Formats: sequence, structure tokens, C-alpha cells
Amino acid sequence: MANDELYTPKWIFDSLGVQFDLDVCAPVQGPLHTPAKSWFSELDDGLSKDWFGRVWMNPPFSKPSVWVDKWLDHNNGIALLPLSGNSRWWHKLWNGPSAVVMVKPNTGFINSEGEEKKIMYGISIWAIGETNITALKMSNLGRIR
Repeated sequence: MANDELYTPKWIFDSLGVQFDLDVCAPVQGPLHTPAKSWFSELDDGLSKDWFGRVWMNPPFSKPSVWVDKWLDHNNGIALLPLSGNSRWWHKLWNGPSAVVMVKPNTGFINSEGEEKKIMYGISIWAIGETNITALKMSNLGRIR
């Protein structure tokens, strides 16, 4: 799916102001803007690896459910996901220990050629773990729930 190769814009990381230990869904060439010490790309199969420390997760939007389950089990990180209020994985997040901010539609993401591509639907940024929830609250990305 084309939207599976869209990467987080730098301004989101600038707003969060945190360093990540691991980006679990980085481009094959490594993170474009993600302030992460380590990363897994599609070639590494991040779902099959052990995650460590504070993780950043912007998973393939075509199949986020398995990624959300692993992120919830890991219990330490920030995730960018499509706004999808009628899916099981979204309800797991909504009813779990995480905080969320909804980001406006038409957010510009970066494609594999380094060009901005706007997506027409909303996104949500989720935080789990006390320090990550605090970072999300301090980010001014929007109203926190």
C-alpha cells in the first residue's frame, strides 16, 4: 500500500522534544528525522524483534493492529496511527493506559523520495508510559485525552 511508505514529518519530533531508543518502523535507509539511537526497518521485521527502551512507532497503516498489540505490551513509547475510531485496535488504545492527541487532516508526510505528500485523513499520536505521556502533554500538538 502506498501509505505504508510515508514517514513522520520533522515538526512532530520537534514538538515532542524527546530522544527515542528505538524506531521500530524506520525506512530501510534508516530514520529520516526520528531522533532514535537504533531502528528496525521492513528488512529487519520489527515485529519479530525484541523492543527496548522508549520506542517510536509509525507502523504500516494498512495493518496497524499487530503493531498496536506489541506496542501496548511494550508499554513505553509514542506511536503515530491513523484516526480509526471503529477498529478493534483503536478501541484497545482508547480504553487502555495511553494518552492521545488528534492531529489535523492533510498532514504532510515524507515519501520514500523525500517529498512531502499530504494524507487526507486524520492521524492520532499516542503515548504510553508516564514520561511519554508528559512529553505528549508538553508538545502543544493538540488537546490531550
